[in-house]
Amino acid sequence: MSRPRIVIVGAGFAGYRTAKELSRKARGKADITLLNPTDYFLYLPLLPQVAAGILEPRRVTVSLSGTLPRVRLVLGEADGIDMDARTVHYTDPEGERGSLPYDRLVLAVGSVNKLLPIPGVAEYAHGFRGLPEALYLRDHVTRQVELAAAAEDRADREARCTFVVVGAGYTGTEVAAHGQLYTDAQVRKHPLRGGIRPRWILLDIADRVLPELDEHLSTTADRTLRERGVEVRMGTSVKEATPDGVLLTDGEFVGTRTLVWCVGVRPDPLVESTGQPVERGRLVVDPYLQLPGRPEVFACGDAAAVPDLDNPGGFTPMTAQHAWRHGRTVARNIAASFGDGEKQPYRHKDLGFVVDLGGVKAAANPLHIPLSGPAAGAVTRGYHLAAMPGNRVRVAADWLLDAVLPRQAVQLGLVRSWSVPLDTASPELARVPGRPRSREEAAARSGPGAATARDTLPGPEAVGQDDPGPAKDTRSVAEAREVQDVEPSAGEAVITEAKAREDARSGSDDRPAPTDDRPGGKPAENGPGGEPAVNRPADEPAKGRPGGEPAKNQPGGEPAKNQPGGEPARNQPGRAPGEQQDGGESRTSPGPVRRTDADSAEGDS
Repeated sequence: MSRPRIVIVGAGFAGYRTAKELSRKARGKADITLLNPTDYFLYLPLLPQVAAGILEPRRVTVSLSGTLPRVRLVLGEADGIDMDARTVHYTDPEGERGSLPYDRLVLAVGSVNKLLPIPGVAEYAHGFRGLPEALYLRDHVTRQVELAAAAEDRADREARCTFVVVGAGYTGTEVAAHGQLYTDAQVRKHPLRGGIRPRWILLDIADRVLPELDEHLSTTADRTLRERGVEVRMGTSVKEATPDGVLLTDGEFVGTRTLVWCVGVRPDPLVESTGQPVERGRLVVDPYLQLPGRPEVFACGDAAAVPDLDNPGGFTPMTAQHAWRHGRTVARNIAASFGDGEKQPYRHKDLGFVVDLGGVKAAANPLHIPLSGPAAGAVTRGYHLAAMPGNRVRVAADWLLDAVLPRQAVQLGLVRSWSVPLDTASPELARVPGRPRSREEAAARSGPGAATARDTLPGPEAVGQDDPGPAKDTRSVAEAREVQDVEPSAGEAVITEAKAREDARSGSDDRPAPTDDRPGGKPAENGPGGEPAVNRPADEPAKGRPGGEPAKNQPGGEPAKNQPGGEPARNQPGRAPGEQQDGGESRTSPGPVRRTDADSAEGDS
């Protein structure tokens, strides 16, 4: 008799715990396959400390292959599920498609950023659900303070040092708390001109911080934030995001380059594609976490609407604590379906909550005992160390070093703005040129304000670039921000250059145009003059390379006909006003980045 095949989709809190428990219980008697886009489990509660430079990124990641014995890891994103054929279809990181047959299926696909129909949000805001977003925010905040130090205009300095966080749930509160300490440390030794200080604003339409927790935790967090200078504005949200800042619902316009979107989460779009009954986007399951009519399919974590047996008619909230416990229940019930033990309904006992506020401050109520200050900070860090499935020593070592050494405020530039769009079905993956986007193209859009494919393409048409450059007076800020700095892949560059040399030897002017999907290859539509993207290798194309040299025998250095880029011939008189030349290379400024607004922190893990 063949061994049962168990497929787990997703390696978040619920999926990872399911795989770990099943591996222990099965002991090689079942084929357990874990399908996940990354090869690590991400401990989300410590992500704000990554953005603040306290922890290195790998500290909050736990290797799947290293900690899940007897579990087969398949890298990929689930595209669809055929429940009649009992098959999961997926696409791997290189675009190859595959399928996984199953006897038992666990859907633990988690959640993505929640979007609201607010103008400008998808274009100018960034979420906080994955490691790439945390790395981007760390670089971006560092960059804005450094640019503010060099800015001549006071209004520009103030805008760059203003950071707006929308959503006062777990994530938003901790991001604002840690972010304020991080920026204050940056300017302590290098004060900004004019006495300008970093300004952090925390918004939420709720009437208090941490509205889903008890009054003690809310009051402690609110008091700590205000004492540090964070502007806590309850009953206020964002009405519109623009290239210059955000318009609040109370009518005030706040100039800013940073909008962090922490309003909560929504289930992964894969959930609705299953065609099964849903409750507010979550799969309806019974108390045993099985789909009605599909006893071989289990769902848990943020993807499942799990009945709360202690609150009839209600469902367990979308939090990491519940997801972790869901995983254990699912593993036991799957084992019971094969004759090992008995099924158990999901029940939970609230043991309290902890909220990390940075430094030695925290808010906690372990076993419903209210704590604040250093005592709460010690309990909070102790809880995280106990809850992490790995890297405990490394995390503790980073905390110790942060306590005795100054924090390193450096930007690595590894994650670009367009790599982490707010509207994405895969916040755990940074978008890279050439990576298949079938999952995201298939994902359901969220109405007005949702990013389109054009918004997130890594090329001249993308928005959200925030790197500085010499200003070009003839372009508007919005136009300048469309320019990207992504280079084509090495393979494409070699092939293109070889083809160009061959065309040059043959004297042919019919050179191939760059493909639309190559970053920087096709000029932005409706852009001024079809100017090619800046920061590509050798802004002024070398002779014989496609799209660079003007056609021979054309008068006055006129650009070659039918060639993309349309850059005028060298030595042609007449340069655009404000254009600067440095070694024969002209550059444009991509302009500032903006962000927007939020609703309540419901669903915040």
